[in-house]
Amino acid sequence: MKVRIIPFLLATASILSCNQQYSVFEDPDPLDPDKLPHVQQAMVPPPALPEHDQVAKDGPVVVEVTLKVEEKKMKIDPNTTFWTLTFNGSVPAPIIVAHEGDYVQVTLVNPKTNRMMHNLDFHAATGYMGGGDLTEVAPGQEATIRFRVTKPGVFVYHCAPGGAMVPIHVTSGMNGVIMVLPRGGLRDEHGKRLHYDRAYYVVEQDYYVPKDDQGNYKEYDTPAEGFADMIQVMRTLTPTHIMLNGKAGALMHEQAMIADVGEKVLFITASCNIDARFHLIGGHADLVWNGGSFHDRPATNQETWGVPGGSAVAALYRFRQPGTYAFVDHDLIKAFVFNAVGQVKVGGPANEDLMKQVSPPHPIP
Repeated sequence: MKVRIIPFLLATASILSCNQQYSVFEDPDPLDPDKLPHVQQAMVPPPALPEHDQVAKDGPVVVEVTLKVEEKKMKIDPNTTFWTLTFNGSVPAPIIVAHEGDYVQVTLVNPKTNRMMHNLDFHAATGYMGGGDLTEVAPGQEATIRFRVTKPGVFVYHCAPGGAMVPIHVTSGMNGVIMVLPRGGLRDEHGKRLHYDRAYYVVEQDYYVPKDDQGNYKEYDTPAEGFADMIQVMRTLTPTHIMLNGKAGALMHEQAMIADVGEKVLFITASCNIDARFHLIGGHADLVWNGGSFHDRPATNQETWGVPGGSAVAALYRFRQPGTYAFVDHDLIKAFVFNAVGQVKVGGPANEDLMKQVSPPHPIP
């Protein structure tokens, strides 16, 4: 096993040399996954990330993950109860973290209490349909797929059962992200290694909920009962709800993201279906890995970063001032009419050189 790992590590080291920091990574030497260490990764609800090392400590491992399908009614805002289709009960699904060259082994469990077939399409995987045809599980079944992650970055995964069921399942909540870190960790715009102090995972979710004749959002006894009505709403290409992390207020007040002045925070942002434009009001993105690729040189000093539908993008910011920051989609209709907004609460000392109220509101002389 060690003999097989050494060329891989040497190849990685050559990529991280000064002249090749952001070169395209060549496919690693094949390994025998059965002889590699297996690591169980405990899934956690968003916006949190599972425990992980920013720099790989050794050679490749097999990261084992279990995703369990849960079809459940969820109150997505005070006036709307909706049948969500979820992995592990959350919208979005939990984020998976691995390192470039690792194997990811995912077991998809579809309990017999569910009503529909589900599967997994991993944008981080190499192979037709992203593994979708290998993971189709009916109620009462489970399947396991293993794939190697050779491209570092952040990538969407989602359910893709075929036909119109693909957008129905995705817009009912069945989407998540996998983050594949370079083995040597992230690099800044100069190719220098960087460390983040915190990381959060934020996904824009669009829903298409039918209304009755009185304009009230409809409820159904089963998920499938509402699909025909949902398709009619989808034909307008106009969501009825757009939210961050699945429901109104998911990242607000007591559920807000937190940080301290001076900390570098990595935001993993995604949108599986519609385009998003993320913005931190009162802050910036010091670095943005456009397209989600960690082997490309990050852009610097971005005020707003775009996430095309069906993708993920990572951005990093070092907070310089305390306070409560709004984290929004800067299509401001989405932010303040649809509630696609969250908060980052930052503690620490203020820097009046950066901002100071010279004169409070007072009557005009």
